[in-house]
Amino acid sequence: MKLIATILYFLAATATSLAQDTLLSASKKYSIHAQATVIPQYHFNFHAPYTGDNSLLPSEPVATSMTTTVFFAYKPFKNTYFVFNPEAAGGKGLSSTLGLAGYPNGEIYRVGDPALRPFIARLYIEQQFPLSDRKENVDDDLNQIKETRHKDYISILAGKFSTSDFFDASEISNDPRTQFFNWSLMGSGAWDYPANTRGYTMGTVLQFFYHDYQIRAALTTVPTEANGPDLQFKWNQAMGTMLEFSKQNLFYKNENIHVDATVGFFLNKARMGNYDLAIQQGQYNSMTPDITTTREYGRAKKGWYISLDNHFNQFHYYINYSRNDGQNETWAFTEIDRSFSTGIRFDGDMWRRKSDHLGLAFVANGLSDQHKNYLAAGGLGFIIGDGKLNYGSEQIIELYYSWNVTKKLFISPDYQFIVNPAYNKDRGPVHVVALRLHYEL
Repeated sequence: MKLIATILYFLAATATSLAQDTLLSASKKYSIHAQATVIPQYHFNFHAPYTGDNSLLPSEPVATSMTTTVFFAYKPFKNTYFVFNPEAAGGKGLSSTLGLAGYPNGEIYRVGDPALRPFIARLYIEQQFPLSDRKENVDDDLNQIKETRHKDYISILAGKFSTSDFFDASEISNDPRTQFFNWSLMGSGAWDYPANTRGYTMGTVLQFFYHDYQIRAALTTVPTEANGPDLQFKWNQAMGTMLEFSKQNLFYKNENIHVDATVGFFLNKARMGNYDLAIQQGQYNSMTPDITTTREYGRAKKGWYISLDNHFNQFHYYINYSRNDGQNETWAFTEIDRSFSTGIRFDGDMWRRKSDHLGLAFVANGLSDQHKNYLAAGGLGFIIGDGKLNYGSEQIIELYYSWNVTKKLFISPDYQFIVNPAYNKDRGPVHVVALRLHYEL
């Protein structure tokens, strides 16, 4: 009861403060919104004959994450947009956010201090260049101004953002604040997307929208160390690059029945270590391999992803596959070299609960031979490493229900069943339960 009271107090205090300090209204010049999300999460005790430095602990208490964000968008000139999102995050993840490649809480970061800390999530400027006279009405929303704007355009933006704001953005499985919780269901699990510990980067994005076709490209900074807080850019030595093509309405009957397709390619360079070299050094020195001793600028991680979003009135279905070469160290997101996921979402209109949603998804994550051999030899990554490995695909089933309690408050119970945590058949399975409280203004 004390935990629930603390959570409710946090939500109420955040919402009240934001409401007092800002005028939350729509305008053709600006929009202001805010959110607060709290997720207490717990896993039941599970079988674990051994536990390493980066293992999920077989028994531990509830872990709680907290985030709150203000979304401010301003249109100073015609076709020019400015976005500023101050954010605060705190709390801690299960096992200090270690022990699972498909980590069960997308709202938690690998930050050691559980205190609520403020930072700038997004700060960028965008300029759009119209390509036709076709117009569309845009609703007031997060980082979006209510207006009538050109439908076909080229956009250039620069600043701080999350690459997942623009790339690999499924409407069905993308946001852990409102949809699936698991990291590998926030998008393509094998895309080691360039970002700091909190999930943000700096760079430029070029976008092209024409009728139902969309093309995006980006050049960004990468962390100075694996999943680290600081960012850097060194041409052809340390940088992130992305290219994505999508076709909206690949199949189209009406606004409620259509299919969207996306394919993306990525190439990241950083001071990465190499798995094979780490194993060779370990064998030569009769020691456990340590990938951090093999780091060298200019090493690359490349790969691709493909996804389909299928919308059939109140029923939505998606399928996604992603893969990277898995030769060099995972650098930014999580230790997944190949991933297949699929899921469905039912809208509450089907049972007369218009703003409710029910989601069910399955994901299977895998590793390259080099990566699994490194872990089997006792090596540690930045998020997994049990000391040894009886390899098996990490498989996860997630079920959530989003209950719209009031106009702005959503409560979502969540259950995840995880087989072979951190790709280890010797440990698990793991049952994880959570309750998400999400408030929007």
